[in-house]
Amino acid sequence: MKAKIMGAGSYTPQKKVSNAMLEEIMDTNDEWIKSRTGIENRHISEGEDTSILCGKAALDILGKTGISAKEIDFIIVATMTPDGSSPSTACLVQDFIGAKPVMAFDVNAACSGFIYALSIAEKLIQSGAYQYGLVLGGEVMSKIIDWQDRSTAVLFGDGAGGVLLGASETENSFLGEDIHSDGSRGDSLTAGKRAVSNFQLEQATENGFLKMEGRAIFDFAIRSVPESIRTVVEASNSTLEDIDCIVAHQANYRILKAIAKKLKIPVEKFATNIAEYGNTSAASIPILLDELLTNGDLVLGSKKKIVLTGFGGGLTWGSMLIQL
Repeated sequence: MKAKIMGAGSYTPQKKVSNAMLEEIMDTNDEWIKSRTGIENRHISEGEDTSILCGKAALDILGKTGISAKEIDFIIVATMTPDGSSPSTACLVQDFIGAKPVMAFDVNAACSGFIYALSIAEKLIQSGAYQYGLVLGGEVMSKIIDWQDRSTAVLFGDGAGGVLLGASETENSFLGEDIHSDGSRGDSLTAGKRAVSNFQLEQATENGFLKMEGRAIFDFAIRSVPESIRTVVEASNSTLEDIDCIVAHQANYRILKAIAKKLKIPVEKFATNIAEYGNTSAASIPILLDELLTNGDLVLGSKKKIVLTGFGGGLTWGSMLIQL
């Protein structure tokens, strides 16, 4: 059995926070943020947690594809900002959309999470045991950000997106993948850390805010991501010239320009929406993919080849070659 992308959807909070609004609460300015990141706005939750964002994105997907929630066989949510340690965000989404009591679980690979979740979902569909699966990436990054730390606070936004996978005997959306992790560099990006503390041991508490070594992440991305993209394209007997679009994690526009330079391709081949949403971690790839499909820039069934690529905390990175 083959796995086919049936459709996409997304949801972002109504509240839009511009760079000018951030100028009022921290020592920064619009020009500094735009010139270094490409970000102009980000959407921030006013109370909706990750499961609600993902649930609304799931309903958007179902509405666009005409598939009932009762037909869904599994739900995977990629997130580093779950509602809590338990229940999983995916279980809450299952209840929110009114799906049957199907398999539902979370995947945490930070900004690469959607790639990891999509890879798992493809294998589940290929097994022949499942007909339809929802793959979602959702984050409320605003709840783990130190809003006094201008080096991270200006970068992130909230949102959710995803795709519906369906089983097909003839059509296959997935042509190849290249996925990795390197925990030895994990301290370059951390969030939600909790020290071991119990009746035998007292430890100073940590605030759990996201902490990032920006230069280390930049260097990692411009070295590892181009190599991953080349690997997945060449392993599938394709060339970069055959690729119609690269849908990359929206971390920083300067990173995308550097990756394009390494690959010796025009940066215009990279689709972007970072100016409007900022870095939404595991949600960034599916939100962008949904926008491209909704706007008609990409069309399911067109047989165009695209690369999805993510990179982030863990450290994790990975690319998938998709045929629409």
